[in-house]
Amino acid sequence: MDGVKRRAVSNPLGLAVLAFLLWEPMHPYELGRRLKETDKERNFKYNRGSLYMVVNQLKKAGFIVERETVRDTQRPERTVYELTEEGRAELYDWLRELMARPREEYPHFGAALSFVGVLAPEEAVELLGRRAEALEALAEEARAKVKAATDQGVAWVFLVEEEYRLEVLDAERRFVGRLAESLSDPDYVREWQRIFGSRS
Repeated sequence: MDGVKRRAVSNPLGLAVLAFLLWEPMHPYELGRRLKETDKERNFKYNRGSLYMVVNQLKKAGFIVERETVRDTQRPERTVYELTEEGRAELYDWLRELMARPREEYPHFGAALSFVGVLAPEEAVELLGRRAEALEALAEEARAKVKAATDQGVAWVFLVEEEYRLEVLDAERRFVGRLAESLSDPDYVREWQRIFGSRS
């Protein structure tokens, strides 16, 4: 047990819904539009079904309530939700926990690294080279996004997740380079041949 609080709604998408409703009441369709407009889709994976499911979970937990039903001849009837005091408290408590407490995560790359020794050194080095190129492309994309937003006058505080992403990408790229160098070392290649050579 890592001391992380057990939450009534644990899906991170719930955090996004609570945060958007802090600004103003809105219906799920508008929530989805805001997530897309603000490019939060990278941090919160969702589709229409999962968004409505989380909204229902938050409602059941008492964190949001129905404020009104909007009827528009052009569109289906839509329910507008607003944050409750319990929802506001949950948002701040959840956000503070995520900001302050590191959590063990299980990325796919970590899973692959745990068995990298199974691959022939030259193949592992080639694959890492491809990963480094992909990481650089992602970093360039993030830099361009930050620059475009900054040029449009977006305040830096609304870009911190992209800055964080850039730091993580750069750190991973440096790590990948060092690992590829280590896997190319003749001593490692000989050791791999001794252990795995007959099995590959």
